[in-house]
Amino acid sequence: MSRFSAFLRSLVNMSDQLDKEGTSQSIRKNIYFRGPNVVILFCAIIIASVGLNVNSIPVIIGAMLISPVMAPILGFGFGLGIQDDGLVKDSLRNFLVMVLISILASTLFFVLSPLKLEHPTELLARTNPTIYDVLIALFGGFAGMLENSRKEKGTVLSGVAIATALMPPLCTVGYGISVLSLKYILGALYLFLINSIFIALATFLTVRYLKYPMVSADSDRRRLNPNALAAILLVLMVPSVYSAVQIVRDSNVRINASKLVEKNKSIGHGFIFDYQIDNSTKPVSVVLYMAGERLSDSDRDNLLDDAESYGFSREQIVFRESASTSRENVSEVMKEVYKHSEQQIAALNDTIESLRSSLNEYLPVEAVSKELHAQYPTITQLVLTRGEVVNFASAADTAAAAADSSALRQTEPSKSRVIAIITSSRKMPDDVVKTIERWLKVRLNNEDVIVMQH
Repeated sequence: MSRFSAFLRSLVNMSDQLDKEGTSQSIRKNIYFRGPNVVILFCAIIIASVGLNVNSIPVIIGAMLISPVMAPILGFGFGLGIQDDGLVKDSLRNFLVMVLISILASTLFFVLSPLKLEHPTELLARTNPTIYDVLIALFGGFAGMLENSRKEKGTVLSGVAIATALMPPLCTVGYGISVLSLKYILGALYLFLINSIFIALATFLTVRYLKYPMVSADSDRRRLNPNALAAILLVLMVPSVYSAVQIVRDSNVRINASKLVEKNKSIGHGFIFDYQIDNSTKPVSVVLYMAGERLSDSDRDNLLDDAESYGFSREQIVFRESASTSRENVSEVMKEVYKHSEQQIAALNDTIESLRSSLNEYLPVEAVSKELHAQYPTITQLVLTRGEVVNFASAADTAAAAADSSALRQTEPSKSRVIAIITSSRKMPDDVVKTIERWLKVRLNNEDVIVMQH
């Protein structure tokens, strides 16, 4: 056990890979908002705003990579960890200036932008933070501070910048101000605060874990109150936990409703052409829009029984069987009716193709025709009842088809029988025809083969 414990300690030992002095200098240098950082921040704001405006994820990622907003957050957590009041104040001051300028610039962009999206999905994604965002920010902060502390820097900071999105929520706040939407403003600002505070917390804890030297050991210095910190974090986490629970619950409702509709797409002489989750009721309702004949009582009961197996009570299922009164756009109903008909036609076509395949099974027509012609060059035509006609002569007898049909009608019907009709440039002896018949039985692995000479 002691060996295993020593092995684990050796795995996480970082003492010989840290550059504490270099890390301190780097963090202090990057927190200041002047010179290149001002221009870089402006570029990041414009890029992020454009990406959100056109729903472009790659553009948004690019903005996150070049944004300098994370530097003062790391500086704030680092200053708390080493008890450097000056660094904490400078980091907080520059952080607030960056945030204010970002919000103002993004607001101006969205006010001037002529593009108005009907479904701004990337903007909406920044308005509903959950406990998962807390975890991303916390562990992203751990990874970011560890990367800053290493002697050899890698690409971790780029990944942290993408994972702990800071710039997009700020731009979403600007969008909310431009359209006067409190939902966008508060939701995005809450997400940004969660990311910032938990990155700073992770930085603080990492600094303490790595035992960075304190700036001062003055016992009269005001320490960070652990109880106050815990209370602030708890207040911040409660709404995100509630939001995460709500998202999981809504997701399960949508999944189960989709499964229920898919299983009962066609029921009786009608079918479900659309469904909707109504969140205005408690509990939520699943509204089923029906087309075709009205459901019988037994069909309705069967569907409701099915709904219970997917976690819905009977009261949660609402039927809308009068499409003309329940849907404003009748074309949607017609579209679903056509779709239902096309699916039935496609299923019938698949059945036909399957039957054709079974008819042609074990009858390699072309190969058999070539092999037979190679053995008996005088044969100019071969017809198989479940195959196709292969001509070897330039002039084929057009009356063969009629003769073939009459021969088939005179033959005793059989599902496994193969009937071969050969046409030769000169009449073939009966013993040769029998030889061909025996050869076809072996070749086709079928004892029920009849050869006729036309």
